[in-house]
Amino acid sequence: MNEGATTASTERVVGLFDGVRLTPTQRRIAHCLVQHAPAIGYLSAAEVAELAGVSQPSVTRFAVALGHDGYPALRRRLRELTAAAPGPAPAGNELQQAVRAEIGNLDRLAGQLADRERIAETGRLLAASRPLPVLGLRSAAPLAAYFAYFAAKVHPDVRVLDDGGSLLTDRLEQAAEAGARALLAFVLPRYPRETLEALREARAARLTVVAITDSPVSPVTEHADVVLPAAVGAQLVFDLHTAPMTLAMVLLQAICDAAPAETQRRLEAFEASAARRQLFLG
Repeated sequence: MNEGATTASTERVVGLFDGVRLTPTQRRIAHCLVQHAPAIGYLSAAEVAELAGVSQPSVTRFAVALGHDGYPALRRRLRELTAAAPGPAPAGNELQQAVRAEIGNLDRLAGQLADRERIAETGRLLAASRPLPVLGLRSAAPLAAYFAYFAAKVHPDVRVLDDGGSLLTDRLEQAAEAGARALLAFVLPRYPRETLEALREARAARLTVVAITDSPVSPVTEHADVVLPAAVGAQLVFDLHTAPMTLAMVLLQAICDAAPAETQRRLEAFEASAARRQLFLG
């Protein structure tokens, strides 16, 4: 199956869960279905249970929650959704195909942004959090740092949390004690265990968790209050994070829009400082 057909199959499987309230266990099963599309329609309930790390009865209850009589009916539906329609062979070499897949990820992200109010509301939430902790561990650390570099120009107190270990909980609690009300987290495959543990700690500290992740059924969904999905490219040896980085900048725009007067004042102050210190050549 070519890359475009695989992507389409995955999207159709994700569509199964739209508007359905799933338990944490059911979200694990849903994530498994997405990760293994399109082959998932040919696996037994026991095989799905093993892949997802749940019990076989949980798979049956999951199928019923989606409106099916049982897993066999769900499997038939999955086969229909993942059946590959004949299509043109992928154009170009594998590098070109990887880039074109990223274009597709950006196009789907653009479609999600039709609901502008949701992004605007999230921007207001993050803008009002003083300080604003930004979490990103392992592969997500560069995205957290990139976002925070620009966010610090318009927000008075951005705190990057990019190291795990025992001090991470201390820094989360310190941010909450200092007045933080929200946390922005970047959570990307392979979903570090320490990141999910940090999100549990953040919610225990009464922080509202906003997560940028790769899928609406990623493991982070049970630990976040707001989930903003942006697909990750998996065509090369290492993942491509074009869509998550774009979403991060869109969210930063929403933060700026939430407090335009303060944003303008802080940007003008930075430009004046940069000119005085001759920071840039152009």
